[in-house]
Amino acid sequence: MTNSNANSPAPSPFSNDPLRVVVLTGSTREGRFGPVAADWFLRFAAQRGDLELDPVDLVEHPLPEVVSPAPHPEAAAVTERLAAADAFVVVTPEYNHSFPAPLKNAIDLHFTQWQAKPIGFVSYGGIGGGLRAVEQLRLVFAELHAVTMRDTVSFHRTSENFADDGSLLRPEIPEGAGKAMLDQLSWWGRTLRAGRTHTAYGAR
Repeated sequence: MTNSNANSPAPSPFSNDPLRVVVLTGSTREGRFGPVAADWFLRFAAQRGDLELDPVDLVEHPLPEVVSPAPHPEAAAVTERLAAADAFVVVTPEYNHSFPAPLKNAIDLHFTQWQAKPIGFVSYGGIGGGLRAVEQLRLVFAELHAVTMRDTVSFHRTSENFADDGSLLRPEIPEGAGKAMLDQLSWWGRTLRAGRTHTAYGAR
């Protein structure tokens, strides 16, 4: 007996639903530049039709300082949004060759929420553009079973890149870098979402 479905293509695990991307602003210092960089990125990324953006600013969500990723009622709102995300973009400065303590705390409060998901970076600060903070974040997120994007957006000497109204003075370079990063994030986001849908990620 011939199976009429034998030659039918297998159903695709990929969904056409927009990719849910949390854009996490990691600095909470007074006078911080983070919201300017985050607002620019959100405007830029919103031009794409394949992303659903969810901005999370740690200033608006003070988190407890704890040593384990156990459930914490004070963090529930952020935890739920991270869990619902398909991908992340972290906006970070560089402080003393590293990234801000509140950002590390927010990362350490969670575990499964990061697993098998892609993470892009928008960094800023001084001559290095925050790239040393990004390199350290790559190590942290690797331990959490996340996939970091090869391409990043970095702003060296922010006053030379942004006008007073938050617009870019020379948009072609960051916009080109942003497109490359988002293309990678979209590919990884959809691929990993399909994988998680098909088989639960079982890291411990």
